[in-house]
Amino acid sequence: MLLHNRWAQASDMERIIQLLPRLADYELPPNRSPEVFWQDDAQLVREWAEDQRPNSVIRVAVDEADVVFAVAIVTYRPDHFSGLPNAHLETIVVAPEADGLGAGRSLIADMEEEAVKQGALSMSLHVMSNNLRARHVYETLGYNEEMIRAIKFLPNADDEGDLN
Repeated sequence: MLLHNRWAQASDMERIIQLLPRLADYELPPNRSPEVFWQDDAQLVREWAEDQRPNSVIRVAVDEADVVFAVAIVTYRPDHFSGLPNAHLETIVVAPEADGLGAGRSLIADMEEEAVKQGALSMSLHVMSNNLRARHVYETLGYNEEMIRAIKFLPNADDEGDLN
C-alpha cells in the first residue's frame, strides 16, 4: 500500500475518529477504560472540523483512493515550563493495516517541519509509560522523556476506583 500525506479536511472527520480507539491498543494502565485515551481527541477533531480549534492542525496519510490510514494532530501553545512557542503532538495514530509503512514517522516529520515554519521552538507530546511501542518510536525520532507523572488511585465511596 502506498500512502501520501496531506492536510486533513473536515470531510475526513469521521474516518479520523474511527482510528482514534487504536490509541488504547496496548496494555492499559489499571483503573483506566479505553475510551479515556481517545474521547478528548475525538472532541478536538469535531471542534477542529467546525473551525473552533484555530491553534490545532491535522495531517493525514491516505492511500490512492484517498482513504485515511493515519493521522497526526498538533496544537500550537506555549511550552508548559518556559512559555516559549511550542507545538504539542496531541495524537498520532496509524490503522493496523498501515503498521510498518512509516506513516506515523512521516506524519511526525511533516508536523515538525510545519512547526518550525510556524515559529515553534519545540515539539512536546505525552505518552503512557507502558506504551512501549510508542515510546520506542519517539526515542528513535529524538524525543527525550522529560517528566514522569505519578498517580495513586484513592478509594471513593461513589465508585469502584475506575477513573474514566
